[in-house]
Amino acid sequence: MANGPAVAKAVTDQDEFNPFLSMAKLFDRAADLLGLDAGLREVLRRPDRELTVSLPTVMDDGSTKVFTGYRVQHNFLRGPCKGGIRFAPDVNLDEVRALAAWMTWKCSVVDIPFGGGKGGVICDPRELSQGELERITRRYTAAIMDILGPDRDVPAPDMNTNEQTMAWIMDTYSMHVRKTTTAVVTGKPISIGGSRGRREATGRGVMLSAREAMKKLGRRPEDTRVVVQGSGNVGGIGALLLHREGYKIISISDMYGTLLNENGLDMPQVLDHLTQNRRLEGYPEATYMNSKEQLELDCDLLVPAATENQITSANADRIKAKLIVEGANGPTTAAAQEILDERGVVVVPDILANAGGVTVSYFEWVQDRMGYFWTEEIVNTRLEQVMVKAFADVDATAEQHGVSLRTAAYILAIDRVASVHRMRGVFA
Repeated sequence: MANGPAVAKAVTDQDEFNPFLSMAKLFDRAADLLGLDAGLREVLRRPDRELTVSLPTVMDDGSTKVFTGYRVQHNFLRGPCKGGIRFAPDVNLDEVRALAAWMTWKCSVVDIPFGGGKGGVICDPRELSQGELERITRRYTAAIMDILGPDRDVPAPDMNTNEQTMAWIMDTYSMHVRKTTTAVVTGKPISIGGSRGRREATGRGVMLSAREAMKKLGRRPEDTRVVVQGSGNVGGIGALLLHREGYKIISISDMYGTLLNENGLDMPQVLDHLTQNRRLEGYPEATYMNSKEQLELDCDLLVPAATENQITSANADRIKAKLIVEGANGPTTAAAQEILDERGVVVVPDILANAGGVTVSYFEWVQDRMGYFWTEEIVNTRLEQVMVKAFADVDATAEQHGVSLRTAAYILAIDRVASVHRMRGVFA
């Protein structure tokens, strides 16, 4: 009996960090408020298709190693599935399921004609050569070929994948179908059908979401101290764009540690240092510290732009920011969200705040399919239009139902997908 509570707590903690269960909890709350019937809930909750593949790969030393890959297609109702592919040693099927579902809701929130998909390969890119990464990528692409295609499923970069990874996927797919098919992936180099503005899109979406939230809260950028967790395409670019808008970025981090300067960081200089040294450590105009307590620093705006499960029931009560704009996917657990709601912390959720990336991915897909490419100014203008409208739609839904922005985003997204299901019916 003495071990009972400890075991129960361990199970509870494990459940909190399971991204699929966290997503399901948020889904259920929104579905309750929408009054969805049990059958429709079951349709929208379950992934349409899950694929697990083994990837035998010849390593540089001549040995053969078998990697495991996943692709989950959550929902086809509004269009082809859309979502990134991540390479990481801790990728698991529940994580990929959750990310695929989040992509469905994200695409729906910004009202673009995609469903959600996500993929991953269990590997540590830091331990692999460029040649090994290419062979893994091409084998993975060949293994999931039957479910890919511009009208089926369109991958994109995610954690530890990039433009080069997408070029390998596009080439492998094109070789199999015997024609160059640029629209099979997004996030490609511009020279082979990529879109201008794509690399900056997620960070720009974070900046635009912060701007709209700040307007609603009646705050000015120049009076706002910002902490950014992460310094990649989302955190680094988001911090740079916020800096240009007049925000004071007091802290930014990478996987090794955190910079802190209460007077504000010079973000162009910080990013130049990061580019040259591949880590933030050593930047002279800031204190370098352990990242453990970065999220709890005294600030006005917090941008978690690293990975999932960063704000939890263990630290949510110590978050000092009054506004959180989520750059990462799933950085706040469902249990932590309840604590933040009770404390009156405004959270612009991931499925709205970081939707800039998938929005410009949609633009890239459109440009590839019509063979005509836009200027970066046009891309950024159209992205701003989409993000501003999406924020207004979510904010109006929040006021209508008297709920948080996160719950409102889920209500809006689920209602749009459910409406399409009702119109299309069930094929039997």
